[in-house]
Formats: sequence, structure tokens, C-alpha cells
Amino acid sequence: MDLKLRGKNAIVTGAASGVGAATAEVLAEEGANVVISDINEEGARIVAERCAAHGVKAIVLRTDLCSESETIGMIDRAEEMLGPIDILINNAGMWPTNLVVDIPIAEWRKTFDLNLTAVFLASQRFVQKALARGGRGKILNVTSQAAFNGSTTGHAHYAAAKSGVVTFTISLSREVAQKGINVNALALGMVETSMNEKTLATNREYYEKRIQIGRIAKPVEVARFAAFLVSGCADYFTGATYDASGGMIAR
Repeated sequence: MDLKLRGKNAIVTGAASGVGAATAEVLAEEGANVVISDINEEGARIVAERCAAHGVKAIVLRTDLCSESETIGMIDRAEEMLGPIDILINNAGMWPTNLVVDIPIAEWRKTFDLNLTAVFLASQRFVQKALARGGRGKILNVTSQAAFNGSTTGHAHYAAAKSGVVTFTISLSREVAQKGINVNALALGMVETSMNEKTLATNREYYEKRIQIGRIAKPVEVARFAAFLVSGCADYFTGATYDASGGMIAR
């Protein structure tokens, strides 16, 4: 299937590793130019090299998404280097562990800054730019199954922020659908990434037992579906959150 991504310009945040890196590379395989946005510049360069090997433009933008100015500036800088951005994938996130009684306010704020506020700021600037040139574009917000049922293992702040991503996605989609801008979310279960490798090293069986398929997802499995959702083949789909949980949560 031709996903109609050739020549499109995409930004993927948190793309130096894990799902973000895999998504950037799948987009590159499909012919899209990619901006690898991450605070880890060294890791981002490695991913950019892999993407460029597919014959597309791959640009690294070191971005601290906890900074309002850097998050907004990410969209502007990307357009200066590539031209109009067609696709924004808000993938970056953090997954801190603390019981509610122990969460420091600084950790709470940083969790919301990265997991929710950055999604708002990047999406807002993307939409402003898209509308200024007549509309059209794709936004995909990566959220979590924790958004629907909360945390069972000390991640209440993460779950709360990711819940906000779901409702923000719905609200934004309603505002921009008739302008040709599609906004969807992808709710992940457990994926083999550096963010949760310590948790899986000690508690893998707990998570695998909750998954109907019986295993943890590989990043590329999520990335392929993400690429479809921002492709020309998904023009009819907007305002939805799609589960990528191996059946862990069936809705």
C-alpha cells in the first residue's frame, strides 16, 4: 500500500530512541522528510543518519520540550529548514515513578510540561502555520492506556497528563477538522523501550499476563500504525484515540 507520504515533511518529538525513533524511520522508508526532535542530540543524530539512508532529508533539532520558547520554536525552525510541515507527531514523554504521597511538585510539573503542555504548544503552533497557508495537515498525539484507567504502579501524574492528551486531541480535532487538519491519538500499552527497560527487567511477567497477545510490543509495530494514521490513506479519520495494547485493554 502506498501511504502517500513521499515528499511530506514530518516532525517527530522524542525521536532519539524507542517509538519515536522507529516512527521517524518508518516515515523515511515511506519517502517523508523527517525532523528528529529530541533533547538527546547525539541519539537524534544516529536516528537521522538511518533515516537519511532512505534518500530523504533528515534534520536534527535539539529541543527541550519543557521550554515554551523551544517547543514553539521547534515548528518555526523546522519550517525554515524543510519548508511547510505537513505532519506533527507528539511522541515525547516521561514516565516517572512515585506514589502520590511522595510526588514532589517539581516532578508533577515537569511530567505535565513534557507529556501535555508540550503537546498543546507544538500543536497550537503547527495549526497556526497550517491555517495561515489555507489548512491541511496531520497531528498524532502519543498517549497511554493509563489515560483511561489510571496507574496501578505509582505513575498517577503520568496517567493524569496522558488523560489530558486524549481530551485535548478530541477538542482540537473538532476545531480544525473542516480545515483539513486531522488530529488523532495513539494509546500505547507496554513497548520495549529504554523508558521502561528497568521496569520490564524486574516486572515483565506482571505486564505480559495482562496482555492478551502475551508479549510486549516492539517499537516498529507501533511505528507502522502511527505512519498510517498520519498518511494520505487516513484522511477520513480524526478525533479518535486508537489502542495499541495487544488487547491489554479492550474497548
